[in-house]
Amino acid sequence: MTASAEEGLTIAVAKGRILREAIPLLAAIGIVAREDPLRTRKLILEADVAPGRPPVRLVFLRAQDVPTYLEYGAADAGIAGRDVLLEYPGEEWYEPLDLGIARCRIVVAAREDDPGGSAPASGSVRVATKFERIARRHFAGVGVRAEIVKLYGSMELAPHVGLADRIVDLVATGDTLRANRLKPVEHIADVSARLIVNKASMKMKAAAVKELVAALREQVEPSR
Repeated sequence: MTASAEEGLTIAVAKGRILREAIPLLAAIGIVAREDPLRTRKLILEADVAPGRPPVRLVFLRAQDVPTYLEYGAADAGIAGRDVLLEYPGEEWYEPLDLGIARCRIVVAAREDDPGGSAPASGSVRVATKFERIARRHFAGVGVRAEIVKLYGSMELAPHVGLADRIVDLVATGDTLRANRLKPVEHIADVSARLIVNKASMKMKAAAVKELVAALREQVEPSR
């Protein structure tokens, strides 16, 4: 079923690595921004779409803002990392599809000379991270008392200056950890970019949303 023009979609895409990897995926289903999102400073771009498809507008956001736009109805669909979705205080959307791009993982890391594990011998741990909710759930789940120190960057410094015993952070290749004499000691979650859909849009723009999901699924799950 082809959606009508009135059922145009606004798709929010996290900037950075996710955007770089999402551009060819969207192009493969006939959604191409009219300017290069990686070169322009514009945060809203209309897209050319395949014949018969509903119109699409793309908005480019900080990763942490994508679920907020979905929750408040400012976007119909979004592309964001699983780390952001796990950290967000709510689930006001559907998550129909793992897009399989921007893969990495969330780990607990410690200094290379640390014996490892969730906590030092004291049984409690101070953890530096920007992922407060994820870290709290993890350490509660393994029965370790954790004091969370919220940082927004340069987590790798914290164990070396006495700010924290552990860090919880995203890791792709592990090169940054090794360069800063850290090692992963626990795996928390695998991360990739997910397609999320506003619950109201799933009802009010059902044809357009289903068409988007089906087209992307055909690209990322071709064998199914």
